[in-house]
Amino acid sequence: MHHEPVMLNEVIELIRTNSNNKSNLRILDGTLGLGGYSEAILKNFPDSHVLGIDRDESAINFSRERLKDFNNFESLHANFGNLDEIIKKFPAFDIFVFDLGVSNMQITSPERGFSFNIDGPLDMRMNPDGDSLTAREILRDFDSKTLAKIFWDYGEERFSRQIASAIKRAKTPLNTTSELVNLIRSTLPQPIQRKMGTHPARRVFQALRIYINNESGELENLLKSLHEINNNALIIFVSYHSLEDRLIKKNFRQWQLENYGKILTRHPLTPSENELESNYKSRSAKLRAFCIISN
Repeated sequence: MHHEPVMLNEVIELIRTNSNNKSNLRILDGTLGLGGYSEAILKNFPDSHVLGIDRDESAINFSRERLKDFNNFESLHANFGNLDEIIKKFPAFDIFVFDLGVSNMQITSPERGFSFNIDGPLDMRMNPDGDSLTAREILRDFDSKTLAKIFWDYGEERFSRQIASAIKRAKTPLNTTSELVNLIRSTLPQPIQRKMGTHPARRVFQALRIYINNESGELENLLKSLHEINNNALIIFVSYHSLEDRLIKKNFRQWQLENYGKILTRHPLTPSENELESNYKSRSAKLRAFCIISN
């Protein structure tokens, strides 16, 4: 399966320049996915030890096979929102890396229902074995007001009310991603769609995914746990939408005011022109980094 880690060169350079020439780095890849970051880190820092975690067990299984030849790699099926429990079981980490995007495995698997470009069941659960509701159940059971709030709060969708009302007026419940896309297309006026500059269903799909997987809540939990670390450490985040970026930015600024450490990226780093040309999916990425300085 093809996978291009976003802003990989920037991540590697930040680790290189902020590790104080320390050997045997302990690194947590908090969003293992298909293992792209972990593999690059293991190759560039062969004396390091990498723990990769992911809430999606299929991603864990894929990466275990991909990285089986690295004796200094281990993986764990876990959610980064539970970082406080995870770090109790391992020696202190020097580096934390989090890529908050949806993995290519999830997007390109029709049965997962993440993509508005691929037909599949309306699912969108990052952990299919979990007990969270599917997108189909939410669209079927939630009222128009609740759906509109989800679309606005997590997708900043300007036409949230119109789309929510159209969903509830549908003669039959929506079961597939293509049915939802077609309904959104039929709801939004053509002139509006032409001016959007992006797929008309993008924001609704984003909102459903964030809500279903409690992504904002898990990120808040993660940031709280990172704020309690009492050893020197480098934290790197790559985010893809303004909700995530604003939360990370707010916390980093507060941490610096508290003398918890220092912000390494005064302004977020963004993909280079070369990367944008080779990997269109990186276009919305923003990288922020923070260095914890223990007292």
